[in-house]
Amino acid sequence: MTQMIRKQIYIAKRQEQILKRLAKRRGLSEAEIIRQALDRELNLGVSRRQPRDPEAWARARRLMLSLQAQGPLPNRPRNWTREDLYKERMNRDERRSH
Repeated sequence: MTQMIRKQIYIAKRQEQILKRLAKRRGLSEAEIIRQALDRELNLGVSRRQPRDPEAWARARRLMLSLQAQGPLPNRPRNWTREDLYKERMNRDERRSH
C-alpha cells in the first residue's frame, strides 16, 4: 500500500448524507469511498476494495453494540490523542505494504 497522507476537506451536507449511505451499503469507510472517487477522477483506476466477510462484520457489530450498551467507563480518562491513532494506523498500513 502506498503511504497515506491525512487531508481534511469540507463537503456539503447532502454529500455527507450520500457518502454515509454509500459507505454503509458498500461496507467501506467514508475515506475509502473518497479515495476511490479521487482515483476515478484522476483516471488511475486503482481499486482498494477488500473482499467482504459477512460473519466478521456480524461479530464486529455485536462487539460494538455490547460496548455501547456498557456506556462510558467511569474514572477512565482518555489516554490517547487523534494524532496517536493516526500514526498507529499509518504504521500498520506501512507494515502491511512490505
